[in-house]
Amino acid sequence: MNLEQVFDIHFSLLQTADLFLRIIVSCAFGAIIGIERSRRFKEAGIRTHILVCCGAALFMIVSKYAFPEIASAEEGLFSGSRGADPARVAAQVVSGISFLGAGVIFKNGGTIKGLSTAAGLWVTAAIGLAAGAGMYLIALFVTIVVSLMQFLTHRYAIGSDSYAANRLQFTVKNGYEFNQSLHRQLDEWGVQVTDSKVNRRKDGTTDYDLTVLRPKEITYAEMKAFMDAHEEVLSASNNPIR
Repeated sequence: MNLEQVFDIHFSLLQTADLFLRIIVSCAFGAIIGIERSRRFKEAGIRTHILVCCGAALFMIVSKYAFPEIASAEEGLFSGSRGADPARVAAQVVSGISFLGAGVIFKNGGTIKGLSTAAGLWVTAAIGLAAGAGMYLIALFVTIVVSLMQFLTHRYAIGSDSYAANRLQFTVKNGYEFNQSLHRQLDEWGVQVTDSKVNRRKDGTTDYDLTVLRPKEITYAEMKAFMDAHEEVLSASNNPIR
């Protein structure tokens, strides 16, 4: 028994290498789109786009190539019943896994968490389909690629993927004068405001609730220095969003 028979009964090593190349190319295309979206502070960044593109490519490979043993080369029919389409199995998994992915996505103000996790579940379903179809090499290869990509993009984050989300809350005595001071401070900190709420109370105080993005989290020392410089600030809090 040779190496090709041990790992994959459908494809030669050269054909399997071609499938590997398709996965790599799909990841590259997903990364290109993800970098552009990430630099525009979109919630779905590089990791999400790579996972989605990689998963879509694997679903396509499984649907197109995983069922050669049940095809009739003479009449173009499938054994069992006329007109059967085994590729529909892959299509149902694609739509079915969406319900599971939706369950791990959460919205907190203007920040969305769980997109990469949902995409990871989706591509994991594709890996399961490939393994179930006997495409062991391609399933193993995608598992290694996705695992390595997740590790590297978390270790060396790019664009908005590397930004820390903070929720800033202030209660001030004179909100009208504080507006300009707050805008200047946010510019100085170099933050991107993704969500903001302002509530003016009847007693004359004003509550500010901001969700911001920054390359690194806003420190306690920075918050204290801001409060010391503005006597109108009655209270302030800074909570990182994980």
